[in-house]
Amino acid sequence: MLEQIFLGFTGLCSGFIIAGGLTGLMIGLSIIPRYAGITHTADHILLYEDITFWGTELGNLFFLFHWNIRFGTPFLILYGLFSGIFLGGWIMALAEMADIFPIFARRSRFQRGLSFTILCIAAGKTVGALIYYYNGWLP
Repeated sequence: MLEQIFLGFTGLCSGFIIAGGLTGLMIGLSIIPRYAGITHTADHILLYEDITFWGTELGNLFFLFHWNIRFGTPFLILYGLFSGIFLGGWIMALAEMADIFPIFARRSRFQRGLSFTILCIAAGKTVGALIYYYNGWLP
């Protein structure tokens, strides 16, 4: 019994540290401020940061205690959509911070069509994810 309490406490503390680091990285990379600037809601940035932190904490609890959410296929579709938006925001922010696209365009002598190429990559990843979820996760 004491071992289970210790393991639970250790897992929870580790999750708090990871979630705090993830939130700090998102703020440090200016992902949250950029979204707030794009949506013209910069006056709510502290709320966005708090929601991001508590979302990562809640995700930690679901992962640690293996809680199940049974809301059906529509919830799974919404979850996949928002997870994809979140992951896409991360990828684009990291790519922008590392200046990947200008370096790629300069080194490959890519003069025109870079926007179309990025759009095709995103569409391909979307179609691949939809096929994966359709074949593997949906009943």
